[in-house]
Amino acid sequence: MSMNKVVLVTGGSSGLGKAICGRLTKAGHTVIGTSRKALDQVASYTMVTMDVTDQASVQRAVADVIALHGKIDVLINNAGLGIQGPAEDIEPELALRLLDTNVLGPHRVCRAVLPHMRQRGNGLIINISSVAANFGLPYRSFYSASKAALERYSEALSTEVDRFGIDVVTVQPGEFNTNIGAARLRPTHITEEHRPGYEKAMEILGNSMHHSRDPDELAAVIQQIMATAKPRTTTVVAHGMQQFSILAKKLLPGRLFARMVRKHYE
Repeated sequence: MSMNKVVLVTGGSSGLGKAICGRLTKAGHTVIGTSRKALDQVASYTMVTMDVTDQASVQRAVADVIALHGKIDVLINNAGLGIQGPAEDIEPELALRLLDTNVLGPHRVCRAVLPHMRQRGNGLIINISSVAANFGLPYRSFYSASKAALERYSEALSTEVDRFGIDVVTVQPGEFNTNIGAARLRPTHITEEHRPGYEKAMEILGNSMHHSRDPDELAAVIQQIMATAKPRTTTVVAHGMQQFSILAKKLLPGRLFARMVRKHYE
C-alpha cells in the first residue's frame, strides 16, 4: 500500500472520530469523515453525510467516496451511541435503536466497503469497540452487549476476509473526554427500587469522566495500527482500573469478579 491512504471514518464530526480525522489528515492521509447531519466543510478534511442506520445513505456515501478517490484503503467504524439505565427499565425499542447503530451500523458500512477492498486485494477495517465489551457494566447493560457483539462480529469477519488480503481489527477505548455521556439514550421511566443503585453508579461514572483522557491518544494508536503490517486483533487503549479490570475478568472466578464489580459500584 502507498503511504497516503484513503480513510473513511464514521462519526467524524466530534469526539474520538474528530480526533482520528484530525491526526490522520496531519499525517498526510486523505480522510473522509461522516456525520448524520450535513455539515460545513471542516478545515482540514472532507465530511460527507451518512446515517449508519440507513442502508441507502451508507451505500450513497461510500459510492461518492469511491467515485472521488477511486478506493477506500481503511474503514474506521467509530459512529456509536451510549445508553444508560437499569436493564429492567430499558424498553426493547430503545435497545433496538442502540443495537441498530452500534452493531448493524458498522455491518452496513462493512458491506458497502468490502466489495471494493476485495476487488483491490487489500484493505483494513478498524471497528471501535470499548473496554465495556469485556464485562456487563451495571446500568449500561445494552452498551456492553452491543460492544461485545461488535467484537464477536469482527472476529468472525476477520477470518472470512483474510484470504482477500483484508485485515479486520478492533480497538477498545476506555474513558475519553468526549460528549458520548451527554448523548446517551435513557429510558423514559426509572423503577423506584432501582433508583438508588442507578444514581450511585452514574455518579461514579461521572467522576471517572473527569479523569478521562485526550481523544488524540486514541487517534495516535489508530495511526500506529495503520502503519503496522499485521496489527494485533484487539488493542486496548485504557489505563489503571480499566486495564486491571480486563485482566481480573480473565483471571478471576466469575463470582469473585462479580463481587469486585458490585463493591466498586456500592
